[in-house]
Amino acid sequence: MRAYHFLRIDMISGQGTEPPWTVGETRTLAGDVVLCQRGYHSSPSPLAALEYAPGPILCEVDVSDPDEQDGTKQVSRQRTLVSARDVTQILHEFALRVAEDVLPLFEALYPADERPRRAIEVKRRWIQGLATEEELATAGAAARAAVKAAGTAASAAA
Repeated sequence: MRAYHFLRIDMISGQGTEPPWTVGETRTLAGDVVLCQRGYHSSPSPLAALEYAPGPILCEVDVSDPDEQDGTKQVSRQRTLVSARDVTQILHEFALRVAEDVLPLFEALYPADERPRRAIEVKRRWIQGLATEEELATAGAAARAAVKAAGTAASAAA
C-alpha cells in the first residue's frame, strides 16, 4: 500500500531510535504495533503526513496493511522507502502562501500594524538569499509579538 512519511534531514525518523533510512530499504518490526506508540507510521497523503513531520524529507513508502489507523495516519509492521525528496524550499513557500492568505484578515483588524507583512517580505528575501538569518529572526519575533498582541486584545474584548 502506497503512503507518505517525513524524515529528518539526516534520514532518521522523528524518534531517532533507528539508523538512517536508505531508498529501497525495507524494515519489519516484531512484537506489538500500536498507533502513536510503536510501529512504522505513515499517512495517506503528503499533506496529512506534514502534520507529523520531524523534518523536510518527504518519503513515498510502501507499507504492509495497517494494524491501526485514523483519518490522518496509520501504523504498519513493515515499511519500504520507495523515494525521498528534500522539500525544504517547498515547505518555506507553502508557509509564505498560508501567511499571505491570512494577512488580509489581520490587516483588516490592525491596519497600522505592518509587522506581519514585513516578516513575510523578509522571509521571501531570505528564501532568495537576500536577507540574513538575523533579519529573519528579528522579523519573525516581531510578527509573533503582533499576533500575540492581537490574541490578547481579542481575549480582552471577549
